[in-house]
Amino acid sequence: MDLGFMITIFLIGFIGSYISGMLGIGGSIIKYPMLLYIPPLFGLAAFSAHEVSGISAVQVFFATIGGVWAYRKGGYLNKTLIGYMGVSILIGSFIGGYGSKLMSEEGINLIYGMLAFIAAVMMFIPKKGIDDIPLDKVKFNKWLAAILALIVGLGAGIVGAAGAFLLVPIMLVVLKIPTRMTIASSLAITFISSIGATVGKITTGQVDYGPAAIMVIASLIASPLGAMAGKKVNTKVLQVILALLIFATAIKIWVEII
Repeated sequence: MDLGFMITIFLIGFIGSYISGMLGIGGSIIKYPMLLYIPPLFGLAAFSAHEVSGISAVQVFFATIGGVWAYRKGGYLNKTLIGYMGVSILIGSFIGGYGSKLMSEEGINLIYGMLAFIAAVMMFIPKKGIDDIPLDKVKFNKWLAAILALIVGLGAGIVGAAGAFLLVPIMLVVLKIPTRMTIASSLAITFISSIGATVGKITTGQVDYGPAAIMVIASLIASPLGAMAGKKVNTKVLQVILALLIFATAIKIWVEII
């Protein structure tokens, strides 16, 4: 790896992880297309979809650690929600991550595009009154949460994401979890999910360790900074940023597929 390549990978990891910490996502929704398309724009080596999904899986594992640590105080982490959704998504992401080796690159991109489209549609559904609920009074359907997390895990494991770009709209729209609790808890669930996806990718030889290490360093620096920024930003603004981000990514992926 030459210096230009290393700097490019670091900046991709830093930007993606900052947004990850701020919005409660693992960052793959941003870093997957960035890793796929940006290096070739600068005449650098291009990654395959399998390599990108493997690097993303490892990076998300470390990015979410930093985010959860920043949110550990303030009552934002809902342990019951994390328990039910975390176990389910871990099982799903391991199966998806291991099974992805059997899929073509076109198949991986297609699933990523479908997940991003569903998440984008959900983010534009009105979410009235959820941030008026006191954090200690939040209630949700535990088994519905577990089933949805299992489904998200299967798809997310395939693309090397941890699924938070789908978890966040599900928690906001379906389970009616307040925005800041959603952001904090989704980071913890995403961390658990990334264990399954990472193990699946490593055991099937889909990880390029050099670029992955650079992305990890960027993640550990940027994710806590993003989480601190997220605590200060208005919740409506956070929802709009995430919705636009997911929508733009969905369009980009589908343009490439079509």
